[in-house]
Amino acid sequence: MKYRTLGKTGFNVSEVSFGAWAIGGSWGEVQDKDSLAALHKAIDCGVNFIDTADVYGMGRSERLISQLLREREEHIVVATKAGRRLPSQTVEGYSRENLAAWIDDSLKNLATDCLDLVQLHCPPTSLYYKPEVFGYLDDLVTAGKIRHYGVSVERVEEGLKAIEFPNVKTVQIIFNCFRLRPAELFFEQAKKKQIGILARVPLASGLLTGKFSKSSQFSKDDHRLFNRHGEAFDVGETFSGVNYGVALDAVEDIRKLVPPNMTMTQFALRWILMFEAVTCAIPGGKTPEQIIDNCAASDLPPFSDETMKQVAAIYREKIAPLVHHRW
Repeated sequence: MKYRTLGKTGFNVSEVSFGAWAIGGSWGEVQDKDSLAALHKAIDCGVNFIDTADVYGMGRSERLISQLLREREEHIVVATKAGRRLPSQTVEGYSRENLAAWIDDSLKNLATDCLDLVQLHCPPTSLYYKPEVFGYLDDLVTAGKIRHYGVSVERVEEGLKAIEFPNVKTVQIIFNCFRLRPAELFFEQAKKKQIGILARVPLASGLLTGKFSKSSQFSKDDHRLFNRHGEAFDVGETFSGVNYGVALDAVEDIRKLVPPNMTMTQFALRWILMFEAVTCAIPGGKTPEQIIDNCAASDLPPFSDETMKQVAAIYREKIAPLVHHRW
């Protein structure tokens, strides 16, 4: 496992880390014992950064991570998120009182006195024009409840606006073979300001593992069934906002580029790591086997320029018309 510096936080984190949405909920049934086994395997593989949120199973994910921390001696950086517990997303909902209450709940769930990194969880775009909200976060840092803060965004424009605030240390943004727009302008600006970039949805909700087909079935509690058209939250969170049939076709084109003795999962993650501005990819995993597959990407050799151009060509032809202008 290789490590990269997470912006100005001072943390050196594993370039393949652990996204803990799936162990909380909305990805089909998962047993806590299996989730803990996956978490332990991640640490065994050198992972030292875990990304979660208070709404992942309404604290379930955070509590599982707390149990992991009690059972391991390694130093593990935990990032959580706040804001999606609002019944509806409004800027007014991001009040000093609400933020303080959400942070207190995460402190309790994670059984700690201070959170390593707190990220605003995909708030409305207009929030980035409310500097007082970032002042509330500054006050929480001063109070010793959080060490650093950042944002998780849906759109490139939100990321660009967020990094205008001097104490935003990290931006979490969807970036994968089906979502290339962040690499155009945002990465350049973030690098100039030493912003840590967390590449989320790195496998396009599992599409880029190459394991799905037109006949694949998803359970009723899996967002890949109930959020196909943005019924529950932003459609870009599910399959990166790409039409399922179109995406399957593009996956087959990418499959032809995967070298022997490399899985599609590893290819997709190694592709992300080719971008120096990215600090880490945060794929999820519900089993130790998935974690081993994910983490192996860090040890793979760099891709050729030709391979990178071919992925970009597939994106331009089949994917960009559906997503590039939206996020």
